[in-house]
Amino acid sequence: MTKTYIISALVEHKPGVLYKISNMFWRRGFNIESVAIGTAEQEDLARITITIEGDEKDAEQFVGHLEKLIDVLKATRLDPKKAVIRELALVKLKAKDAKMRSDIFHYVDVFRGRIVDVSPETATVEIVGSKDKIDAFISLTKSFGLVEVARTGETALIRGPESVRLNE
Repeated sequence: MTKTYIISALVEHKPGVLYKISNMFWRRGFNIESVAIGTAEQEDLARITITIEGDEKDAEQFVGHLEKLIDVLKATRLDPKKAVIRELALVKLKAKDAKMRSDIFHYVDVFRGRIVDVSPETATVEIVGSKDKIDAFISLTKSFGLVEVARTGETALIRGPESVRLNE
């Protein structure tokens, strides 16, 4: 059965690491649904959150292949029920008149988003939350005229005191 899996990896924060990981995906026929990367709690490390679709075997196989890469220090599959998972999206919508702006502002309020830029013809909205929440916002506001969308991909941490760290 195909489902979504989230993998968190601690890697060396240096050039070429993401290339090696994406190349490994390509060679093994895996498809990345989303990837988010940034500096971790240690300056020389980066945390990569990778979302893939597949079955249990695919997910386990992927984690195993990841851990074999020299620049990957630790890789763990996260349980979505035990993780905080968020994505950020910037959504630019047409907002040509006061009525459209008012409606957009209402939806932004309902979805707990923020207006981050306004021009005479557009409004840019920041939405943070689950993939489903962002998909719902985009679907609901498409009727205004979707100009652009930029999404970060999911990023995640384990809930509570447990963590994906080198000393564990």
